[in-house]
Amino acid sequence: MGTPITTSTDSAAESAADNIIIFVPQVDSPAGSGGAKAVDEALDGAISALAADGEIKGKLGDVTILHTLGKMAAKRVLVAGLGKPEKLNLDALRDAAAGAARRARGVGGSNLAIAIDGDPLGTSEAAQAVVEGVQLGLYRFDRHLSPSDDRNDIDGVTLHGSDDAALKRGAEVGEILAEATNFCRDLANEPSNILTPTELAARATQWAKDCGLEIEIIEEGEAAELGMGAFLGVAKGSHEPAKFIVMRYSGGGDEPPIGLIGKGITFDTGGISIKPANNMEAMKQDMSGAAAVIAAAGAIAKLGLPVNVTVLAPATENMPGGSAIKPGDVLKAMNGKTIEVINTDAEGRLILADALSYANHLGLTPLLDVATLTGACAVALGNVATGVMTNDDNLAGEVIEAGVRVGEKFWQLPMYEEYEEQIKSNVADVKNTGGRLAGAQTAAKLLAMFSEDTPWAHLDMAGTDDSDKVKGIYVKGATGTPVRTLVSFVRARGGARLAPRYDSDSLGER
Repeated sequence: MGTPITTSTDSAAESAADNIIIFVPQVDSPAGSGGAKAVDEALDGAISALAADGEIKGKLGDVTILHTLGKMAAKRVLVAGLGKPEKLNLDALRDAAAGAARRARGVGGSNLAIAIDGDPLGTSEAAQAVVEGVQLGLYRFDRHLSPSDDRNDIDGVTLHGSDDAALKRGAEVGEILAEATNFCRDLANEPSNILTPTELAARATQWAKDCGLEIEIIEEGEAAELGMGAFLGVAKGSHEPAKFIVMRYSGGGDEPPIGLIGKGITFDTGGISIKPANNMEAMKQDMSGAAAVIAAAGAIAKLGLPVNVTVLAPATENMPGGSAIKPGDVLKAMNGKTIEVINTDAEGRLILADALSYANHLGLTPLLDVATLTGACAVALGNVATGVMTNDDNLAGEVIEAGVRVGEKFWQLPMYEEYEEQIKSNVADVKNTGGRLAGAQTAAKLLAMFSEDTPWAHLDMAGTDDSDKVKGIYVKGATGTPVRTLVSFVRARGGARLAPRYDSDSLGER
């Protein structure tokens, strides 16, 4: 669980919290309304004076600390910049809240008050964004560090505003989304000697229990009976038993379930086609796709969305053991198609081939698969955007729009027929790599053979699953992408949006 959140209709200026955060835009008179104005008045116009002198500019990412020196019950006020008003949106507010919360934790004090009222704040969407920012920005993965006496923690946050119902609505959604995202981060950051396929299944089982989901773990024997030769082929080199995780949420009556499918390679050595040693430790996160869909299912259930969702997460290690598959081997997937293994390090598409086949067997539609699949996608899009490849452009548009609503970027890559030529095999229906060129698309073309005619979108998050620096809502390590986008997509499919399109009365155009 994250930091406890409460709400209050009292002015933040009256709070006795150790630290108060107020948000100001980049304008000549930043403390012009709401909580910012009340705090400025309590400090005898100190914020306005510093703004006039150019010491408080309101730039996005700026945080200025003022000591109250007894003029208020609180010890400090942190003035967080929102940037230029014409560029102000929920993303900016989310990032500003994250940065200010981290700064508040750094200067000390166990409790925090945040003013969320006045123009342009005061909506439930603003409260949601602030809570997401605080919980995501304060995230730490330190369970394997020795206890530290000088560690600062924030034990409680109170949102102050005039509309308590709006604050509570926004805070509830923000907490659910942030909790799921941070659960995904916890899974992805966990060392692979701890988070084996068995442990991933155990944590998914506990998460399902906590969130009210049904769960089934398909063991290797049953997977063999189902004909999952590609999934089990990847698992052959590992001493750890493979687990195929199935989670179900039923909230949509008789409608076919949406299928969310995640790659769950708990460690990827590359197999016989072993990876270079440099940075191989990052391959503990090759199960980030599975973590994302598992986490998203919990948020969907807690929000009570009027949809049906089934999550499929094939989990195994990719190891170079004596039983491991070798280049040149041929595997048969559940749908009967055969795959020639050219490179054992192209294993993610193998386990997803069986997951997509099983999704069709279950009648799921549409299908979204999430995977840290190709370095080629990271080369193309960097760590800024997740690649989208699809057999249905309208579905890709829905995914991209869902990402816009929560501040996660996606970019559609083409799926031209010519890419299929690169994965033709002389000895099987398809081969598992197509060479250096268009590597993201050729991997997706293989997956398309197993999604078949079902509307399907493939999300390649090889560049966006991890952050190497602290910025806004992101800290070093797993990002939790695209948990919030998946929830936003499912919520829109259920007839509601996670947050409305911005207009002039809220937080500007995105």
